[in-house]
Amino acid sequence: MELDRDLCSLQEARNLVRAARKAQEALMDFTQEQVDKIIDMMREAGEANAARLAMMAVSETGMGNYNDKCFKNYFASRTLYDFIKPMKTVGLIREDHENKLWEIAEPVGVIAGIVPTTNPTSTVIYKAMIALKSRNAIVFSPHPSAVRCTNEAAKIMHQAAVAAGAPEGVIGCIMNVSMGATNELMKHPSVAMILATGGSALVKAAYSSGKPALGVGPGNVPAFVERSADLPKAAEYIVMGKTFDNGTICASEQAIVAEECIADELITQLKRQGAYFLDPEEVAKVSKVVMLPNGGVNPKVVGKDPKFIAQMAGITIPDNTRCLVAPLAGVGPQWPLSYEKLTTVLAFYRVADWHEGCERCFQLLEAGGVGHSLSLHCNNEEIIREFALKKPVNRLLVNTPAAMGGVGATTGLAPSFTLGCGTWAGSSVSENVTPLHLINVKRVAWHQGIPERKPVEPISAVESCEKSQAPKVDAQLVQEIIAQVMQHLNGMKC
Repeated sequence: MELDRDLCSLQEARNLVRAARKAQEALMDFTQEQVDKIIDMMREAGEANAARLAMMAVSETGMGNYNDKCFKNYFASRTLYDFIKPMKTVGLIREDHENKLWEIAEPVGVIAGIVPTTNPTSTVIYKAMIALKSRNAIVFSPHPSAVRCTNEAAKIMHQAAVAAGAPEGVIGCIMNVSMGATNELMKHPSVAMILATGGSALVKAAYSSGKPALGVGPGNVPAFVERSADLPKAAEYIVMGKTFDNGTICASEQAIVAEECIADELITQLKRQGAYFLDPEEVAKVSKVVMLPNGGVNPKVVGKDPKFIAQMAGITIPDNTRCLVAPLAGVGPQWPLSYEKLTTVLAFYRVADWHEGCERCFQLLEAGGVGHSLSLHCNNEEIIREFALKKPVNRLLVNTPAAMGGVGATTGLAPSFTLGCGTWAGSSVSENVTPLHLINVKRVAWHQGIPERKPVEPISAVESCEKSQAPKVDAQLVQEIIAQVMQHLNGMKC
């Protein structure tokens, strides 16, 4: 009897989890040396297949560009490996001799990895490597628009891991994708944790599954340019960050907020970098094709270049255009392009000074990026400190392309494609996720002595008796209250 497709997808999810659970039990006995050998082989496989997976991702999804997806895959392989290689994730990972404590790492168990269509292969490489570094098996659920390339990335990672000694089934990926299969994966009793990267609805479903989940929120990242900034460099980095893989990274710049005194010079510098400034009529046309009437970005423009968007909008732009810039007067539904746009379109605002700029950035974050990131081009440390202390973001990226800085490519942040947004955005983690987020830490604590007790003065029997006596009752007051109540009751009689 042939099963319906939805039933096949549910059964496939269950089979993959069952295999991952079996592999997990074997993986728990691996030493740090065995784990590190596996990770090294996975790194090598990721590097060797970075270009092929990039081509597959662009071909299947139509998002981003080949060169930047190659970099993403290489970054998720080599850069991530260099960062996590020295981490202790097996057995005794820390001894505190002074406080007589041992800390012992244990894997959390089988992980459900949700993969977005914007980063369908680099996310697999990254999540597979941090999962196995912490001795966890992982099962992936691809986006329906990226099934083939995501499965291929998972297959490459699995083959490399098994060749290095990992058990079969340690990395799995759903081929018959459906929402039912994803829900089955997230809620399966053998799944211990969910790594969710995707749209807000999917991340919310992960947090509602009843399982521990590490999810991320949207990133409506403002780029504030203050008067002390190096304007040519600021323009270069903003355009570089916004156009990286055609704007598909959630940390990419979404709006430029410029002080009035340097705004015109910044515009000149941005144009030199390939930014095309839209006139009011063009802003209206681009708004209609980039954003949906009921809110949210149009999936058809996600990860597309400016030429594609201009053709959809019916406008003409120069051949060397790298991104479209829309001057706006406010934030909210009246200005659709003030929201997150995972494509090559930026909003642009003028502000009187950094105080007004601070407020405008706050409005943009409140519109859909709270907790995520903020880009700041500034050489005044006092102003940088003010932004750092007052803005509800967990990554303040200074004088760097936000897209690359947020994931740790151009900053000292941990290399990661899961950027926690903290409680401001309903996320359980506020930093870039690493293998250390995927372990349980047992603690062995030794006796260190009985704490000294402060002497307690005894209470005498007389004092105790006096304190326990009930307060005296005023008999006359009681009589007056009774009389008033009786008079009131008599007055109520018919």
